[in-house]
Amino acid sequence: MSDLIVPHGKEERLIPLLLEGDELQAEIEKAKTLKQMKITSRETSDLIMMGIGAFTPLTGFMTKADWQGVCDEFTMADGTFWPIPITVSTDDEDIKEGDEIALVDEETGTTIATMQVTEKYTIDKEHECESIFTTADIEHPGVAKVMAQGTYNLAGPVKVLSESYYPEHFKGLYQRPAESRKIFEDLGWSKVAALQLRNPMHRSHEFLAKIAVEVMDGVYIHQLVGKLKAGDIPADVRLKAIDALVDNYFVEGTVVQGGYPMEMRYAGPREGLLHAVFRQNYGCSHMIIGRDHAGVGDYYGPFDAQKIFDEIPEGALKCQNLNIDWTFFCDKCGGMASMKTCPHGKDDRVLLSGTVVRKTLSEGGELDPRFSRPEVVKILQEYYQNLDDKVEIKLHGAATGDVKK
Repeated sequence: MSDLIVPHGKEERLIPLLLEGDELQAEIEKAKTLKQMKITSRETSDLIMMGIGAFTPLTGFMTKADWQGVCDEFTMADGTFWPIPITVSTDDEDIKEGDEIALVDEETGTTIATMQVTEKYTIDKEHECESIFTTADIEHPGVAKVMAQGTYNLAGPVKVLSESYYPEHFKGLYQRPAESRKIFEDLGWSKVAALQLRNPMHRSHEFLAKIAVEVMDGVYIHQLVGKLKAGDIPADVRLKAIDALVDNYFVEGTVVQGGYPMEMRYAGPREGLLHAVFRQNYGCSHMIIGRDHAGVGDYYGPFDAQKIFDEIPEGALKCQNLNIDWTFFCDKCGGMASMKTCPHGKDDRVLLSGTVVRKTLSEGGELDPRFSRPEVVKILQEYYQNLDDKVEIKLHGAATGDVKK
């Protein structure tokens, strides 16, 4: 009997939808005879998350009742807690309810899954955006993707045929929930805190992880390897940087690294909840929620993603939030500190931000040594020096500290 937290959902077991063996080969052949529908990279990554069991207990794309319930009440039609709609869309008028179709990644041409269409429906896209992102501003990258969706959503169960390029391209990092659970069990862990990353670890990330190491059996540094927005640092560079940090500044056996294929939605508080849902499936009992979790620009308050955990029904989510206050380097303290441990003023503090790190290095500037370890800075400098296409990186309030708590 495992001591790890149970997976999300009423069945309390992982429900992977990825076919294997003869069943997989038969479905691949069948898919060749079906009508093909192209899907976006976000829809592809959601399918793979369902395939590996990370989106347990989902068995397919959501119905209109699910969509409405998730937007308005954080619950699917069967009462299962879920914070963000998982949907697939099309403009194809010929696809009907009852059809079986093949879902093909528009970027790679890979057939990712087959789907039995049980419902075809329209949605109020602005309502989804206001509910999930708290804004319908098209400049928000998550809003832009929702507004670009097709006219119709399709619901129905799926059979996943491929994990695309993730297992090979991110070998040694990419993990299925069953694999991370096995690692934690072998280490004897039961209290596991997940640290969400889409940037290389700077000193604040390191501090968050070390706080968690003090009170947990271990920390799962779990970084996103799905598609990011322009200007974000690719996963292979982040992996090298995190390896350098873990190898030099963490006690052996206190940290495990992993990667997952979901795309960021930049949905702030709602995405914080989604991160906790699938981290529960990966075996994590706690989710570290720091400043501006899953945020973008100034759309969310710096601690909105912490507050939302107190607003959901009690018992809806077994993975608990591990809230940590503003963290920074304090010159007077002579090291990393937080609002709860440092009595000094703003002038003594250096607020650390991945956005500032990326902006400084992308513009060829010298990074303040209080921001990041030298081993990490060297790796990032090499990356930016060899980068042909530069993307302008804008600073926002959450990155500079110019916001109200």
